[in-house]
Amino acid sequence: MNAITEGWPTEHHHDHNQGVLRLVTAGSVDDGKSTLIGRLLPDSKGVYADQLQAIAGSRYSRAPQDSVDLALLTDGLEAEREQGITIDVAYRYFATPARKFIIADAPGHEQYTRNMATGASTADVAIILIDAARAAQGQLLPQTKRHATLAGLLGLRHIIVAINKMDQVQWSQEVFERIQASCAELAQRLHLPPLTCVPLSALTGDNVVHPSGQMPWYSGQALLPLLENLPLEPLQPRNAARFFVQWVIRHEGSSTQAFRGYAGQLQGGTWQVGDAVQVLPSGETAHIRALHRGDETLDHALPGDSIVVVLDREVDASRGDLLSSVAAPPTVARDFAADLCWLDRQALQPARWYWLKQGARTTQARVTAVHTRRDVQELASVPWNDPLSSNDIGRVHLRTRDALALDAYDDERSTGAFILIDPVSHQTVAAGMVRLEG
Repeated sequence: MNAITEGWPTEHHHDHNQGVLRLVTAGSVDDGKSTLIGRLLPDSKGVYADQLQAIAGSRYSRAPQDSVDLALLTDGLEAEREQGITIDVAYRYFATPARKFIIADAPGHEQYTRNMATGASTADVAIILIDAARAAQGQLLPQTKRHATLAGLLGLRHIIVAINKMDQVQWSQEVFERIQASCAELAQRLHLPPLTCVPLSALTGDNVVHPSGQMPWYSGQALLPLLENLPLEPLQPRNAARFFVQWVIRHEGSSTQAFRGYAGQLQGGTWQVGDAVQVLPSGETAHIRALHRGDETLDHALPGDSIVVVLDREVDASRGDLLSSVAAPPTVARDFAADLCWLDRQALQPARWYWLKQGARTTQARVTAVHTRRDVQELASVPWNDPLSSNDIGRVHLRTRDALALDAYDDERSTGAFILIDPVSHQTVAAGMVRLEG
């Protein structure tokens, strides 16, 4: 499982092959993220009538008297409904005949940037909302830039900009084109793929599920059809299997009944019985004798399969070790560079040892140098010698007590992602993406 977040709801890979799209919504406060999801759910028949009836009578509703506050479908915490903002990541599920969806509604407040990183770390698509009225002159808010930066760092395949509240700017084509131009400049400066901009109104439903008659000048797809048709094939297919040992299963019996298997989830590639694997960081090699999934015996396993691996000889492998394909092994190192998103209110202390968690492996780590910090306003990395503070994003160098099996995050998330944990408070203080240099 991705080390940045273990909170994302899991789906079996076979469902993913049938069209499961994981998406995260992000943006500044009051850009309408929760309302947009609230509009998607009933308009795509993804919510029951009694749920709509329940929120219609809510004392927290901020909608006009004859309307339903659709944001309440996702703002489930009492504090969220009282304040009218999203605090935690809210997960929602719905399906259309074309595709299944898992939506993470991330908070907009800067202090909850860590929640956006959590929601985006295993998403396929980011929907970044922009309030058309606030950005009517084409000036993007700092939080919009921050979320676009995070989406790029986290390697999301697609980034869609939902230019919301078009009803408040009289469905103006000029306003849309100004914001669209600013988004194109943002993508260029952040080295992102081209951003797809969709003008819509989550409140009225225009261009959310069905095309809008209010904007005849827009020739693109409405948001939901666009999401239904996004390609999700891997950009760079790889066959470098990665398997963190989560549990060692042993049954001691006679020589013919003794059993030793390694439980975990396969990532990054496929395995077949007979394949050669390597145990890292020790470097021992063996061959796969059997693969099991529950009571089922397999002849091969695919990425996303939760399996038990049985090897043809005894090796020294325990929880946290990595089984890797011999043909394309990861780098084993104690010193490496990474992009670090600092999430804690207390600034980074370079002389301090933190717990580093990568997959099922935990070790101690220290940040030995901070090289650059991303300036969200100027959209550039600047030389930086001071500690990172809350919501800072910087390129750092780390040293760990134990050797780790590492891939560049852009190549493989399972071995390229990690978190840092405060050893005293046990709070997650940073999310990291490995950047192998040279």
